[in-house]
Amino acid sequence: MVSLIIGHKGSGKTKLLVDKVNAAIEQSNGNVICVEKETKLTYDVNYRARLVAADSFSISGFDAFYGFLSGLCAGDHDITDIFVDATLRIGGRDYEALADFLKKVDELSKIADTAFTFTVSTDLENLPERMFAYCEKVN
Repeated sequence: MVSLIIGHKGSGKTKLLVDKVNAAIEQSNGNVICVEKETKLTYDVNYRARLVAADSFSISGFDAFYGFLSGLCAGDHDITDIFVDATLRIGGRDYEALADFLKKVDELSKIADTAFTFTVSTDLENLPERMFAYCEKVN
């Protein structure tokens, strides 16, 4: 399952994501991962979640980002949830590429039995409608 937290800058997306990460920690029988652009959430996310800064791995573009997420799932079969903050800052602002990326992540989600949640800083009308065939809007 792929979920999206959509809104403009300052609308509370990251706070909602942190709340979801911390709730997942309490409910998960496996591992929870939070991916962010740079280390900003260290004191907000529960210490039991694995916090990963994308900048530490030189991720640029949605293809590299997908490979990174696939590698996380391949390396740990106990991951139940992956949360991603600042999706467009990591992958880029191409909304069509974002839609293609999320379609591949949806397939990965089914293969790895892992739930993905992404924050997307934009207005809902900017996103391609086809994304919502395989993504759920949370907020």
